[in-house]
Amino acid sequence: MASPALDKPPYTLHNLPYGVISTNAERSPRCAIAIGDMVLDLVKYAKAGKLTSLESGHNFSFEKIFAEPALNMFASLPWPTRRTVREQIQSDLQSGSVPSSCFEPLKNVENHLPMKIGGYSDFYTSLEHCQNCSAGMSAAAIPKNWFYTPSVYNSRASSVIPTSRDIRRPKNVYFSGGIDSEPTYGPTRKMDYELEMGYFVSSPIPLGERMPIEQAKEHIFGFVLLNDWSARDHQLFEMRPLGPFHSKGFGTTISNWIVPMEALEPFSCAPNTKQDPPPFEHLTWPEPKEGALDIKLRIKLVRDGKETILGRSNLKYMYWTPYQQLTHHAQSGCGMLPGDLIGTGKDIIGYNTTGTHADYTQQLLGTISGSGVNQNGEKAELGCLYEAAQTKTNVLPKGSGQYEEGYLEDGDEIILEGWCEDGQGNVAIGFGECRGRIVPHR
Repeated sequence: MASPALDKPPYTLHNLPYGVISTNAERSPRCAIAIGDMVLDLVKYAKAGKLTSLESGHNFSFEKIFAEPALNMFASLPWPTRRTVREQIQSDLQSGSVPSSCFEPLKNVENHLPMKIGGYSDFYTSLEHCQNCSAGMSAAAIPKNWFYTPSVYNSRASSVIPTSRDIRRPKNVYFSGGIDSEPTYGPTRKMDYELEMGYFVSSPIPLGERMPIEQAKEHIFGFVLLNDWSARDHQLFEMRPLGPFHSKGFGTTISNWIVPMEALEPFSCAPNTKQDPPPFEHLTWPEPKEGALDIKLRIKLVRDGKETILGRSNLKYMYWTPYQQLTHHAQSGCGMLPGDLIGTGKDIIGYNTTGTHADYTQQLLGTISGSGVNQNGEKAELGCLYEAAQTKTNVLPKGSGQYEEGYLEDGDEIILEGWCEDGQGNVAIGFGECRGRIVPHR
């Protein structure tokens, strides 16, 4: 058997995303690469002697590294070493010299979380998302600090799950009417998704040390799609005084395959939004025209067997880029470990002293959004349903009435997709799907 087809997106030869798989025949999770409609078992590949020459002079075995149930050990290797491994695999796939015994059909594997996640931090750094969540709000109303450093908080690593695990509708406390009305305990009536991307830390940053922004790329292993599910009514209740907790911590879904930083470098671009005021020196990327990534994104809903496109966006819309985010995160000397997950966006809903939504806190939302509109003049680059409600955009098909109109119902499935295009508009790299289905509360 020759190497599988290399021209089938989203898992092309230029992509080679990493994941963790098991099969019915071999139940132990192990590291792999997706290529076309096949999977390259990296344990078998290393056992075949393909990487022996790269082990010379090093005190490690690639066979043992890839036999780990997570990619953390491989990700912690120096970036030049990971690059060389990737180049060797690309060369062997292109020449057809990989033994057929190293491949498994993609449809036959079970995916697991690709990394052991020690920490999960979520940013809120999309200017368009801020403005969408407070219709008609100008940039002048956003708090001053938002423009000087990326805003972020620590979230739950324990509830990050792979595609396509179900998400159970959470139960918690919410206001029965308006703000500060009688509290009620029950299932969320405003179940929402959030279009984000996530990236995993590779090389560690020791406790007490900081990372120069020029080194950000070598500390990023790769990117995944990320849906940070939200219970908006629960979130409204618990925002004061410390921010969201249960409303955000019950589930975060990521795509199964990590697209490595090396694969994404050709899709570097200038950020979509000029930063004003200019960032501090330690947050200034040295090459302004290459400080962001051009990754196209799409959200789809499956309800009652019918598929609806809910919106589109692009990672380059982020006001603060992933490189600036990671640099800022490491500035405190908190230390970063291989497998730490960083989300590109975050939602915050807040209040002022009169009990209405506070303009300034409504600006602190960072799901990836844009300013584009559809043929009807409606916002078409929305990152969540809360944005749609605030901008009075009709996004979802008519519901059953069991929960709040305009939010997700039991049985709804949300699918996030992401890809990079070449100069001719063809898909060159794909992220697969980030997929999750809402199931009833218990």
